Amino acid sequence: MRALRVSRHGEPAEVLEVTDVPSPEPGPGQVRVRVGAAACNLPDVLLCRGTYALRPELPFTPGLDAAGLVVATGPGVDPSLVGRRFCGVAELPDGALAEEAILVADRLYPLPETIDDGAAAAMLIAFTTAHVSLHRRAGIRAGETLLVLAAAGGVGSAAVQIGKVAGARVIAAAGGPGRVDVCRALGADVAVDTTCDDLVDAALEATTGRGVDVVFDPVGGEWFDAARRCTASEGRILVVGFAGGQIQQIPANQLLYRNQSVLGVYLGAYSRDEAGRSFMRGVHAELLDLHRHGRIRPVVDREIGLEGVAAALTDLAERRVIGKVVVRPRG
Repeated sequence: MRALRVSRHGEPAEVLEVTDVPSPEPGPGQVRVRVGAAACNLPDVLLCRGTYALRPELPFTPGLDAAGLVVATGPGVDPSLVGRRFCGVAELPDGALAEEAILVADRLYPLPETIDDGAAAAMLIAFTTAHVSLHRRAGIRAGETLLVLAAAGGVGSAAVQIGKVAGARVIAAAGGPGRVDVCRALGADVAVDTTCDDLVDAALEATTGRGVDVVFDPVGGEWFDAARRCTASEGRILVVGFAGGQIQQIPANQLLYRNQSVLGVYLGAYSRDEAGRSFMRGVHAELLDLHRHGRIRPVVDREIGLEGVAAALTDLAERRVIGKVVVRPRG
């Protein structure tokens, strides 16, 4: 089969190679999936560089979101799964950026005919992150004001939509006129162009000085600090990631004085026991229902084959991607 392989660490354009490798064999509790579609994520860039929290042994195939058909099962897995469509997060070192990938059987999400593999892969991590962040962690309520940073990105565009479905008033922050237009098209009530507008001033003006109730922050660094300054008393700030490349220092004294909360979001925590996995299956089922009724949709920047992944990851790292990049490993 054809797969993208990383044999040494470095920038994606330097280390990613499309090569022929044997199909991976599923181990106990695993399945092999014929990948209909995968999606690019910032962690794929970090995996190539060797700076991600997970460091699979070289060589490996990156790629997290995968959707496709189960073609083989490992020991202890129900063989009736073969021939059925699922999506899930691939198990490294046999990641999703290949014609076939390995997934864990008890973390599979069944796919109905109403959604194709491309949309399923584009939605998986982004929309699950947005849903878990806003509902499970922040407990967002109808009528509250939500500020979404990097709102034209994959997870940010998902958070704008999940916020609107929840009945929140959404302030979307994005860099550049084209990105701001995307946010408005997704239903954002206020769109802030961070290349020319001051985020704090714009958010405070939009809330008549009160500040926002919930912040969705996948960027970190100085943007966390700016968002905190326009967060209301008893507001909740969601730490979703550090796409800006800097991990912020959190001023606990300021949180105390303003009764603010900082909430971490890590989806992997819900895969550790059956209660968490059951919860995640419920989240995914709800997202599929919202998609079926046209209330949410993934924003797709482009669809590519394996040969286009290195350039797409470079664009992703340099913030030239709007929404998600979908990969069709078989063309």
